[in-house]
Amino acid sequence: MRHSLEHTIGQLLAAESLLAKGSRLLVGVSGGADSMALVHVLGALRDEFSLTMVAAYIDHGLRPEETPAEWARVREAANHLGIDCACMTVDVHAAAAAGKLSLEHAARELRYQAFAELASKWATDWLAVAHTADDQVEEVLLRLFRGGGRKALAGMRLRSGNLIRPLLGIRKAELLRYLSDQGIAYCHDSSNRERRFLRNRIRLDLLPQLEAQYDSGIRGALLKTAANLAEDEDLLELLLAERWGLVVDMVPPDESGQVICRLNRDAFRCLHPALQRRTVEKVLWTLASTAHYEQILAVLDAARCGRAGSELHLSRGLRVAVHRAYLAFSHPQGKGPWRGRLTAS
Repeated sequence: MRHSLEHTIGQLLAAESLLAKGSRLLVGVSGGADSMALVHVLGALRDEFSLTMVAAYIDHGLRPEETPAEWARVREAANHLGIDCACMTVDVHAAAAAGKLSLEHAARELRYQAFAELASKWATDWLAVAHTADDQVEEVLLRLFRGGGRKALAGMRLRSGNLIRPLLGIRKAELLRYLSDQGIAYCHDSSNRERRFLRNRIRLDLLPQLEAQYDSGIRGALLKTAANLAEDEDLLELLLAERWGLVVDMVPPDESGQVICRLNRDAFRCLHPALQRRTVEKVLWTLASTAHYEQILAVLDAARCGRAGSELHLSRGLRVAVHRAYLAFSHPQGKGPWRGRLTAS
């Protein structure tokens, strides 16, 4: 008889059209409780959705004493479920030092790069990860501390491109009950107790304090807030899509392969401020640039009242030339830092 959690996730996959029947699915499995629950739930639904599954374990090189047991646990689960499994090792310390990133940031970037490589190797259509409702609460608080706007505070989505999060509406306590009911063993990640990581301090210290001293329902309130903002975000995305072609013109690459993006200033000024910010943010992302708040404000100011002939120097070598009728975004020296103006003053 199917477990209630498996039934719930099966209904979700069908109702939200998260997976088409016959999909090839890469499942991120660390050996921990959340991901072990995910791979077993999806394994129980494999025949119903005609899924081909591959369990993917990423060794970040951060806990060498724990990695062998985790990888063994993932292989054991894959063997039990009758699915393939794969492992890839990444060097987080080196990436963090080279990019001047936090270990958390570097680990996340390398993890998804590794998933992309494995997805290509195994020809999978989707990547499933085990983010839960508890992770969503922590993520919303993290983004709030970083000064995120509406889009950031909407939290993670059930589907982002080819990435799906089937457990995003499930609390961790429910996953632990499932693992206990099914007799599924899992590993404990010791780094989850290290308070040098902000996410862990939020989980171990801040949220318990908020629940005990301010509002016992804070987790539910944050989840509802994120869900409401996500609905607002969907509407704003639709509104932006309707106007994007009137405001932004992507010029085909020239002989050097450089892509230039032009933003029509008159059309841009007619947009609501909320859509103006989103337009600038999307332009920066489209050109593979960072979209820091200060940079968005600088571009907004240039589009609204910037003097023709002036220019902005943004991150990764992105230049914005201000013309009377439009702003021109380009990487004249490639995607890397450089000094100097586009034109002689």
